Amino acid sequence: MTAPTLFDTEASAATTAAGPRPTTDIPKVIGLDVAMGITGIAGEGWTDYVKAKGQSQHSRFEQQLAGIADHIRHARFVVIEGAAYGHNNQGADALAAMRWMVRHDLWKRRIPYAVVTPGQRMIYAVGTAAPTDSETGKRLKGTALKGALRQAVAETYGITTEGEAKYDQADAYILMAMGLHWLGYPLAVLPDTHRRAIDSVRWPDRAAVTAR
Repeated sequence: MTAPTLFDTEASAATTAAGPRPTTDIPKVIGLDVAMGITGIAGEGWTDYVKAKGQSQHSRFEQQLAGIADHIRHARFVVIEGAAYGHNNQGADALAAMRWMVRHDLWKRRIPYAVVTPGQRMIYAVGTAAPTDSETGKRLKGTALKGALRQAVAETYGITTEGEAKYDQADAYILMAMGLHWLGYPLAVLPDTHRRAIDSVRWPDRAAVTAR
């Protein structure tokens, strides 16, 4: 289930999962799928989103930053989705700026963060960066690709995201789960095909996170 909508408007150290830990032990890690229009946000057991409706790009920046800040201010660690290198579109410049403003805000708050690529996120969710259709064998793209990750979140973690932000929220949940796994708090027992994604992420200094 999803939470109510907030707005309209260093070296890798993978932990071998022995199984989920009690939720009372889990530190506050937030996953962010940052975007100009809808940003997916997730913590252990919940998802939310920020939707910016400002008429100008500056107003949308402001709405996104304010909504995200409400969720990250008490976080121990934040995991953000990075750029899909090779993808090029008209909004790429604004999206890059938005992501860096979020990183800068985290830096000002002294909250450690990591950046995970879409490929790393997909591997952690389904075991491969390029999943294929089980019947046709063709590589999944667009909505079908997003749907595969959303389905993985529902099946693996029992979190079913709905509504216009369902894919963004599912993406954020995987990012959050990766951060907790790296810290030693896996939310599910995963095969090696999935866990290998942890090894390829450039994580921050562990002591900087655990000391918070």
